[in-house]
Amino acid sequence: MRQPFVMTLAENGGGSRSLVKPPQALNLRSGLVRLEPGRDVGRHSTGENEEMLVILAGEGFLECEGCGRMEIAGGQVAYVPPHTLHNVLNRGTAPLAYVYVVTRATTG
Repeated sequence: MRQPFVMTLAENGGGSRSLVKPPQALNLRSGLVRLEPGRDVGRHSTGENEEMLVILAGEGFLECEGCGRMEIAGGQVAYVPPHTLHNVLNRGTAPLAYVYVVTRATTG
């Protein structure tokens, strides 16, 4: 049985850290990413999922196939629809930190 919980988002250096994923949640996956200046997460697809990025600090770009490069910065939220190749790049001078939230896309 799943239980409610609270988690502290502690800095973990660079890279990505999983926050929530099954079996803690039914379909939801999330993680904390911290990109150093000049780094990116690598081009990948949302597949059957949709993804939301909550930008905590820094600045950079969200590149999506078919829609080009969009600027992102701390205090913003970005959405990536299903079946979209995308990449997040830090083009600032400070770390880019964000939380991603991914879930199975449904119609309705």
